[in-house]
Amino acid sequence: MGVPGSPAKPRSQPLRPARPQGKDPAATLGARIVAAYGRQYLAQLDDGTVLPCLPRGKRAEAVCGDRVLLAAGTPPLAIADLLPRRNVLWRQDQWRSKVFAANIDRVLLVTATYPGIQHGLIGRALVAADAADIPVTLLLNKCDLPQADAARADMALYRDLGYDVIELSVHTAPQAARQALTPLLSGQTCLLLGASGVGKSSLTNLLAPQAQAATRELSTALSAGKHTTTATRLYDLPGLPPGSALMDSPGFQTFGLHHLTVSQLQHGFVEIRARNGQCRFQNCTHRNEPGCVFTTDPHAITPARLALYRQIYAEITSPPPR
Repeated sequence: MGVPGSPAKPRSQPLRPARPQGKDPAATLGARIVAAYGRQYLAQLDDGTVLPCLPRGKRAEAVCGDRVLLAAGTPPLAIADLLPRRNVLWRQDQWRSKVFAANIDRVLLVTATYPGIQHGLIGRALVAADAADIPVTLLLNKCDLPQADAARADMALYRDLGYDVIELSVHTAPQAARQALTPLLSGQTCLLLGASGVGKSSLTNLLAPQAQAATRELSTALSAGKHTTTATRLYDLPGLPPGSALMDSPGFQTFGLHHLTVSQLQHGFVEIRARNGQCRFQNCTHRNEPGCVFTTDPHAITPARLALYRQIYAEITSPPPR
């Protein structure tokens, strides 16, 4: 979502992927990582075959969605090379980072009328996706519940900011939900992202019915059944053009942005990006400087969004704990 006259978008610098080392093509197989559990991976070959694989050495840098070259041999195959990424989406707090997935065409950011709209998590996810240069569509699920009208009013904020919001009722109107999402999914790799309890698993089972069986089978292959709900998984979408895939990510309750710069944070807020250069001082941080447009103009940004920006600013500029 570009804004006329906005500054060039800064980019985050996530895990650096390894570069191909000129391996013998006959000795390697092209594949995409479809599941990652610590040092254990599942990779889908270009012919659709899914095989277990392992990293070489101690470092395990591949994530769901990565393109890799596998050394030919007997499974589990070794990951010979991690190919360059187009993008990667991740979050980071003061202690650790969590990579969701790589090579994403669109984030489908899911929220629900119940348990309610979590604006803090939505705002943070929007900033992270902007820093990774990944477009976002918001999905409002459970619109058949009595809380729908209030939630719809809450989501007007994001429509006003220029984001697309699609309303769904996965349990009571599954075919309508499928029809609404098909144009976004066709030929694309989309990541479902959202807090726990908003209906991501229900969406995944609707769009990729093989997901439940695949979870059982792949858990057996990895001997990691207890971890299947804590990692991102990629599923091909039946009935859609080749290249259509859905990534189901684990729910989250926090979304740290410590990996971002102040410039990336400011660019990730549509309101701040649109008012770039309108404050008295060129290097205004939009906190307490005189002549800041966001304190002098009550219509420039909502109080809640401004408070969220300032909270994240304090987090990413605070010194690391000793």
